[in-house]
Amino acid sequence: MVSPDLNLLVALDILLTEGSVARAASRLHLSPSAMSRTLARLREATGDPLLVRAGRGLVPTPHAQELQQQAGRVVQDAEALLRPAKLLNLSGLARTFTLRTNESFVEEFAPRLVARIEAEAPGVRLRFAPKFDKDVTSLREAAIDLEIGVAGQTGPEMRIQALFRDRFIGAVRSGHPLSEGVVTPERYAAGRHISVSRRGREKGPIDEALERLGLQRTVVCMVSGFSATLAMARASDLIASVPERHTEGARTGMHSFPLPVATVGVTISMLWHPRLDADPAQRWLRDCVREVCAAR
Repeated sequence: MVSPDLNLLVALDILLTEGSVARAASRLHLSPSAMSRTLARLREATGDPLLVRAGRGLVPTPHAQELQQQAGRVVQDAEALLRPAKLLNLSGLARTFTLRTNESFVEEFAPRLVARIEAEAPGVRLRFAPKFDKDVTSLREAAIDLEIGVAGQTGPEMRIQALFRDRFIGAVRSGHPLSEGVVTPERYAAGRHISVSRRGREKGPIDEALERLGLQRTVVCMVSGFSATLAMARASDLIASVPERHTEGARTGMHSFPLPVATVGVTISMLWHPRLDADPAQRWLRDCVREVCAAR
């Protein structure tokens, strides 16, 4: 059995990324004719045309689309293996890292993370970008170094590492009627509630759990973040339902209680693009985030 020419992997990755023989030839410093011959070899090796003519351009076949993510990952891993290891000089590191996450994570964890970063690498700056959606394009294009939140659906090439589990609890002002006695599903549902939804949805998992018990809560307003719901609950008789670990500091002085209905917990993870996997500074940043989240 003849071993495949592994040099073709680099050409495959660039060809599928560029979608053009001419551009791929330019990146590999080859002539267009030489690149065309390489494409012919790749077609023979894979048994697929890979790129086919569509008007004046080329489009990938379904098999080529499947290979694109795999080829990029293999090439990046190979480059990481062959790259000489560098000792990270934290005292001389001068970079700005962009983390995309929600405001509750920033309020709860950012002070400790910034303190940790400043102590180890005073030249490093952190930029916390707002989390409007779960689009992975920014990660792929390196506009975002690290995303933190519920992973959901991501690109197949993304790296994911769980940070911690969180659960929803209730929070009311000190002296609220629910701050005394057992909070039953009936007492909880009978109150006036604040709903949190970035998409403006009035009902969610809590409402579904109450409906299974034949109960329905009254939602009097909807907000887009947990900070706003806690501020409103602190100054009124409204009931906030918030993630426990995300809001630990923000709930100081309030009464918190376990929800009287069963809801599914959430896993908070960090996501990054594999191109950043082997970078020593990125690894250090991920270690800092993981250790800060693990501390109680």
